Amino acid sequence: MHTLNKNKRKQVKRKINIAIDGFSSTGKSTLAKKLAEQLAYTYIDSGAMYRAIALYFLRHDIDYEDHEEVAKVLPNITLSFEGQEICLNNENVDAEVRTLKVANIVSPVATIPSVRDFCVAQQQAFGKKKGVVMDGRDIGTVVFPQAELKIFLGASEEVRVERRYLELKYKGQEVSREDVRTNLLKRDEIDANREYNPLRKAEDAIELDNSALSVSEQIDFIVNWVNDRVASIEID
Repeated sequence: MHTLNKNKRKQVKRKINIAIDGFSSTGKSTLAKKLAEQLAYTYIDSGAMYRAIALYFLRHDIDYEDHEEVAKVLPNITLSFEGQEICLNNENVDAEVRTLKVANIVSPVATIPSVRDFCVAQQQAFGKKKGVVMDGRDIGTVVFPQAELKIFLGASEEVRVERRYLELKYKGQEVSREDVRTNLLKRDEIDANREYNPLRKAEDAIELDNSALSVSEQIDFIVNWVNDRVASIEID
């Protein structure tokens, strides 16, 4: 267990890339967004990119199990960000990609090699200038294997279910906790067992269980880790 440094947060000068991985509803995106704001970094929501592709497939009746068809339509997809919100072919779809309908197919869509290669190439391009906080499932292992700081975020199943349930209810979606639990566990299994770039903790990642931590407390931990990494780089 890491001991929280109560010293005042310091703004680091040198910019590094920060990779945050973990299972669904561990709070990766919320943490990554707030952390990027604290550090004045660029936040990239990699999961939203896969969700936007899944949404495109739904809208255009693309059978995602037909990998040849998928490879053909990928060139028709343009992904970009409007601030921190995902755009699909220049349309802001950030709210629509958060629905349970999209969540129910995003994991199998994200297992498709051509889809992963399509997204990873764009994600790596985002990170070339440094100063990026990116969250996902293979950021520290595939997208940014050389990231200066890698974090593997965790939380208990009950905490994850409740977080996701409250998020969907807040957005006006009628779902049950059991529907949410079924979706999360299904996604966990798919993400961890897919053949191509499965979800796993990078060997040099720091594990952080945030079941009982506020976002502010998590940021305190991570900003101190960032300062330590930057200091070690400058000494080298």
